[in-house]
Amino acid sequence: MTTTLTLPDRTGKPESYKMGAPLALPVSGTKNFNRIAYAAAHVVSDPLADNDPFLTPAIDWDRTISFREHLWDLGLGVAEAMDTAQRGMGLGWAEARELISRALAAARSRDNALIACGAGTDHLQPGPDVTLDHILRAYEEQVGFVEGEGGRVILMASRALAQAATGPDDYVAIYDRVLSQVREPVIIHWLGEMFDPALEGYWGAADHDEAMNTCLDVLAAHAAKIDGIKISLLSKDKEIAMRRRLPQGIRMYTGDDFNYPDLIAGDEQGHSDALLGIFDAIAPAASAALAALGNDDTQRFHDILAPTVALSRHIFAAPTRFYKTGVVFIAYLNGLQDHFTMVGGQEGARSTLHLAELFRLADKAGILLDPERAAQRMQRVLAVRGLA
Repeated sequence: MTTTLTLPDRTGKPESYKMGAPLALPVSGTKNFNRIAYAAAHVVSDPLADNDPFLTPAIDWDRTISFREHLWDLGLGVAEAMDTAQRGMGLGWAEARELISRALAAARSRDNALIACGAGTDHLQPGPDVTLDHILRAYEEQVGFVEGEGGRVILMASRALAQAATGPDDYVAIYDRVLSQVREPVIIHWLGEMFDPALEGYWGAADHDEAMNTCLDVLAAHAAKIDGIKISLLSKDKEIAMRRRLPQGIRMYTGDDFNYPDLIAGDEQGHSDALLGIFDAIAPAASAALAALGNDDTQRFHDILAPTVALSRHIFAAPTRFYKTGVVFIAYLNGLQDHFTMVGGQEGARSTLHLAELFRLADKAGILLDPERAAQRMQRVLAVRGLA
């Protein structure tokens, strides 16, 4: 049976839209992946908490951990307390600490649950009085917490360092000190300014190629302490160029939500593993595609993921930092949470027309698992926004 609903077109005019059939996607994962794949997982807000949403986060912990179970069931890893979880964009360090503790406890209750957790300096407010020593101590506090909870570290980029550093040498000094202390190899996270404008000029250079040279020097100096690097620059060419220069044994984790199929598939000189926000939204498709790649069926890998790229590019369209709204919206449409409210009220960060186009692209990608439920939920959102 075809599901039909009324959506606004690109001008806001109502039009009838007929949905397609969803893909036949797995509900549990497989062990034959030949890529490491983390999904950066979002948090589920508590819509009934008596709080001030713009000021005080309220988390539905049961639903939030249940979503991580969903990712693990599909064979994906969880990149915890990252920007997809609105880290530093509504979710503070106090809430991130509890999130990390709860997620690590849930992971320990399962066999081989893959998880790594973000450690940064977001409890340190950037400002003219913040010194490199302050930044070092902030990193040490968060790394120490994650490791004290038994977790592996994803070393996040620091807004405070981006403001305080006077050049590449300051970045080298901070990363030297932090990496010399970690217990287990970490994943370095280079988040571009398109995701967070406060990180412009990271590694001490506005030019990404110059910044890459500094980053590679740090990686080479501490190769034994580094599992890999995730770069989120939305540039396929820059990622490949850096991947080919990585010290032996260091992985490239793609954070490119525009070009991930080609980067994961790789070429004759190598491939990227994955640490992606879009894998939160398309987890069943990602699991099926990775299983196909593990079975040397590259064509099926691309057949599954290719239709998701237009959806991902729409979700991550500028201003890219608002992509979390689209990720949570898909979780709502697919019944993975019962509401479309977000930490910080960011359900309002994208327009109604943006959400309508997201719905169409998600349908065309085959990731709306129950078309009738998705259509009903879409109509509810439109009604709240004045399009009953």
